Parts: sequence; structure tokens; C-alpha cells
Amino acid sequence: MEKLIIEGGEPLFGSVRISGAKNAALPLIAATLLTGGVHTLTNVPDLRDTRTILRLLESLGLTWERQGATLRIDSTNLTYSEASYDLVKTMRASVLVLGPLLARLGKAKVSLPGGCAIGARPINFHIKGFEQLGVTCRLEQGYVDAEIHGRMQGCTMCFDVPSVTGTENLVMAAALAQGTTIIKNAAREPEIGNLVDMLTAMGAEIEGRDTDTLTIHGVDNLYAAESEIIPDRIEAGTYLIAIAATGGEATVTDCRPEHLPALLDKLKAAGMEITETEDTITLDATGGRPLKGIDITTMPYPGYPTDLQAQFMALMAMSEGVSVVHETIFENRFMHVPELHRMGADITIEGHTAIVKGVGRSGFFGAPVMATDLRASSSLVIAGLAAKGRTEISRIYHLERGYEQLVEKMTGLGATVWKEQE
Repeated sequence: MEKLIIEGGEPLFGSVRISGAKNAALPLIAATLLTGGVHTLTNVPDLRDTRTILRLLESLGLTWERQGATLRIDSTNLTYSEASYDLVKTMRASVLVLGPLLARLGKAKVSLPGGCAIGARPINFHIKGFEQLGVTCRLEQGYVDAEIHGRMQGCTMCFDVPSVTGTENLVMAAALAQGTTIIKNAAREPEIGNLVDMLTAMGAEIEGRDTDTLTIHGVDNLYAAESEIIPDRIEAGTYLIAIAATGGEATVTDCRPEHLPALLDKLKAAGMEITETEDTITLDATGGRPLKGIDITTMPYPGYPTDLQAQFMALMAMSEGVSVVHETIFENRFMHVPELHRMGADITIEGHTAIVKGVGRSGFFGAPVMATDLRASSSLVIAGLAAKGRTEISRIYHLERGYEQLVEKMTGLGATVWKEQE
């Protein structure tokens, strides 16, 4: 098992290119199951999670080939309808094959998903939605066993709270249902818009992109198409926070600033100078700019993203004030706090709220720490880059689930970082 070594205390300068979004690539890859043919996806990141879902597709009878960031998936010979625990256990997004398999084969058996241990994240929204479409679902021995005779029937459904994967799964299924399906209180994340674009290119009829009400007019057939993965807004946000934490100045390229409204507002409020173009964001934290303590509350898009909560908390721990971080999405997403304590942070947890008393950048020092989940891991990287001395992060396989070429990209910004065997 590898660990990440960081010699911190130096500002980041230069530019870094953002990869395709993990959270968009996974549902788009799953959508290739909806119909036979050769699908082409571009700007696909090469990550542990994308490799996992491709292995899952292989187990169902599909074949694929990758050339750089272009992925071609041949879904002609879909043979099997069961996603086993061995493949699903490491990645929650594996549940996204459920809708496409039901739509195309009329049956699916998918292990209950795994992934980061940041909370229960039940799939009850998925199950309830499928049942409303006419699917019979059974939970047996850790699997969702679902089937329908004939086609799913369009209906109107309303989520109690917006669910990203629930919205994605049901949109894919409804694309081939008979009649019209309306999903109210749907999630609005850019990754869902990316999926809607792909489904539309495949022949689906969907209204309401980027709104909380999606109307899907079921069609008889879909066909293979070419789609591009949007840039990863969470990766972009992570690098921006890292630049701010180290007091550097750098440009994040090949991104979409409009996908990060809440983060950019918070960074500006914290004292950072930010310049945007259509596809770049430059952050300037040089000149001894004071880092102000800023409160955040995680919310569904377009609110502040939970996937950037841990990173921003690490930044606020280096501020010159007190900030409050309130987590409303997941009940167990403060696992990075004990590790940040080891590096000098002063953070107190009260239920779903963290009180962060800034100790300044000079108050952080390198230490051995352990990654607990994907985004917590990146908060430790940010802390290690800003801290004086050496930081060793173990269990970095979490990082590799969501950050492509992290070492190379950080090195390109002037960081001293490398991998070693534990």
C-alpha cells in the first residue's frame, strides 16, 4: 500500500489543467447499457472509480477500449444482469447500472453499494421511484433484485430531498418507459445536466435541464452517440483551495467557473482575489493577504457542495478568525477533523456543526495522518501543502478514486510531493 509524502510550506504557482468529472463520467458510462452499439465518451478521467465501473460493465458482457481520454464502449452484447458485491463494494455509483439494466433487460440484481464511509446514503429514493414505474423490487441478502414484465410505465414522482444518483438512475430508466415521467424536486447538479445531454444525443426526449423538475417523454428506442464529460468542479475547487491555503497564485484551466458559484463567493469573502474567464479561474493569495474566517453550510446545488466541505475546513483552520462549518448532507463527514488536529488545527465538533478557530498558516505543521474518505483525503493534502515540515498520508487509495495524476499536477504547481510504499 502506498502513502503520500508532502514537504510543505511553499506557495503554489503556475497553472493546472482540470480533468473530466468523476461524478459525471460514472453515470454516463452506466448509460451506455441502455442500448446496443459503440458509444464514444471524451474527456474521461482515468481513476480508480472509472476503472471499477468499466470492470463492472465487462462482467455484464460489454467491451471497451481507451485511447488517452477517449473511451469507446461496445454495449451490443449485454449478456448478464447481475452486479456482484465484489465489484460494487468499493463504489457507491455502481448502483447506477440498475436503471439501465431494467430499461433494457427488464431485470437487474445489484449489490447494495459501498464507497466512502461518510454516511448511510440509502438508495430508498431509487427503489421507491422504480416501484412507481411498475418495477417489483426485493431486498435480499444484500442485493436489490428487481424485475418488470413489459415496459416501465411513466408516472409523476417527487423526492423528499434532492438525490443526485436517484435522479440519474430514474432519468435513465424513464427514457425508455412508456408514457411521460415527471420527477419533482430533482437534483440540479451540473453532472445531471451532462447526463441529460448524453441521453438527448441518444434520442431521449427530456425537458427541464438544470431545473428541479424533469419531464421525460419515453421513447421506443435509443441509439449509441458521442458525448463529452464536463470538467470536474470538485477537482477545480480543491486546487483553488490549495492555492489559497499556501498563499500562492495560480490558474486552474479547462474548468467551468459557473459550476462553482458558492465556492468562489466564499473564497472572495475570505480575502482571495479571483479572476475568471470562460474556462479558467485565477486565484491570487500572495502579498500577505489576510485569510478571514468564513462560515459555510453545505446544501444541494447550487449551494455550497458537501464534496468541498473538508477542503474548505482545512483552509479555515489556517485563517485569522473563527468560522462555523455546518454539514447538512451527510451525517458522518467530519472524519478528517481528528487528522487535522494532529497537524495543529483547533476544531470543535458539535453534532453536525464544526467550530473552527483559525491558527494561521504558521500554526500548521507536518505530521503522519490517515485518509478516511475521498474528500477528507484531499483536505489532508491541502493541510500538508501549507504546513511546515513533512506530512505523510496513508491509505491514499481514497485519493486515487477521484483525483487524476494528483502528484504530477501538484508537482507542476511547485509542490514537493511523492508516493512511497508504506
